Amino acid sequence: METLKVAEVFLSVQGEGTRAGLPCGFVRLSGCNLRCDWCDTTYAWEGGQEMALKAVLARLAELDCPLVEVTGGEPLLQAATPTLLGRLCDAGYETLLETNGSLDLAAVDPRVVKIVDFKCPSSGQEQANRWENIDFLAPADEVKFVVAGRIDYDFAMDAVARGQLARRCTVIFSPVGGRLEPRQLAEWLLAERPVGRGVRLGLQWHRILWPRKDRGV
Repeated sequence: METLKVAEVFLSVQGEGTRAGLPCGFVRLSGCNLRCDWCDTTYAWEGGQEMALKAVLARLAELDCPLVEVTGGEPLLQAATPTLLGRLCDAGYETLLETNGSLDLAAVDPRVVKIVDFKCPSSGQEQANRWENIDFLAPADEVKFVVAGRIDYDFAMDAVARGQLARRCTVIFSPVGGRLEPRQLAEWLLAERPVGRGVRLGLQWHRILWPRKDRGV
């Protein structure tokens, strides 16, 4: 039986990206190959409940939401994740995958919207970025850089320029909560419009709405 290690399945408001504000069913898978310094879902690094794919799909059907995101942890660490993504698409869900950018995207169903979170220096995981994944990006996909300071900002801007990312897909810069004021990031983007053209500011609306809630958001 095909199974996944699952940290939680829940309904919330999509807090990030181009679909921010929409109701979304989330499948948070357990296990991660990175240890980002500012990670806000460390509880998903290990453990989790073993669930058959059919059980995951049944739980999502109960949530009755047409938008679904598979996240983690790092979902692509689990062999059954591409199968889950394909079945979600087959079932008619608008399917999102949030991945940390370190693992090969080749096996991901092209119908899936890929949200690739490339790592900046402050994460401590910059060396794990798999830049070859840029070749798999489609116009519907999104690239995210989580920025804690000016070094991260400059790193992200250089990556956007080198990979011509803003021409490929949506590019989002998000500030690390408690380390970089959103206004500061907005001012950097405004000051460098020619360089940052096509880059949008992203906030974590779920953290704003539920600041003291760790799980289920």
